[in-house]
Amino acid sequence: MYIIVDDRESVANSYVGGLVREGVSSIGFSSGEFWDWLQSASESDLAAVDAFLLGDCDGRGSLPRAMRKRSSAPIIAMSGQRMLKNTLELFEAGVDDVVHVPVHLREILARTAAIARRRVGELPRPCESRIQVFFNGRDPEIAGHALTLPRRELRILEYMVANHGKWITKTQIFNAIYGLFESTFDESVIESHVSKLRKKLRDRLGFDAIVARRYVGYRLNIPAGEPLEEPLQELDEVGILLNRAQAAPAAYPAGA
Repeated sequence: MYIIVDDRESVANSYVGGLVREGVSSIGFSSGEFWDWLQSASESDLAAVDAFLLGDCDGRGSLPRAMRKRSSAPIIAMSGQRMLKNTLELFEAGVDDVVHVPVHLREILARTAAIARRRVGELPRPCESRIQVFFNGRDPEIAGHALTLPRRELRILEYMVANHGKWITKTQIFNAIYGLFESTFDESVIESHVSKLRKKLRDRLGFDAIVARRYVGYRLNIPAGEPLEEPLQELDEVGILLNRAQAAPAAYPAGA
């Protein structure tokens, strides 16, 4: 889930709409609304955030440090001023990256993925795997062959790969796939999605790659000898927890 912070409602809505068309859940806040949410958000809610996009808003110089105290998600500032002084000030404020608008949404998604990938790269990485996901809408490869999955099953698999070996709750999966503020669907839909995905993986792999435990949640579990690896992609192929790409506007304006 992406959170856009911008005091210009029309601009925030433009980014939200574009992300939704890319299959990524998102929500826009004004700076005041975001401060209130950040102070009261639970740890599980914050864990569902893929990135913060910081636009034109009050307190932009202090917001990044407040975000970082509560979340490790990438913080990307969107600036309409192509001035070195302004860019340096944003980095000094604590953002992870600065993009200049207008900018294509897929560039933002690629930059977010690159930031996250660098952080993961600092940790020990397993070697060969029978499950490969690409985080850019491309069909995953299971046992060496592409497997076409419905959009939400793909996103669940991507989320499980990103959290390989960890127990993740139904609520965590729901928030990551549907967004924190989704009220149309009930969390129980996750059980159906996971059940279908689990069967498809079992048919392809010959064993249960997803372990389910009542009251605990789910875990992607590759047996010894089948460690998991997320393959590195070139910049133009990466994204973070993306669905199959839909057509999106070429660029987003600097202001309303």
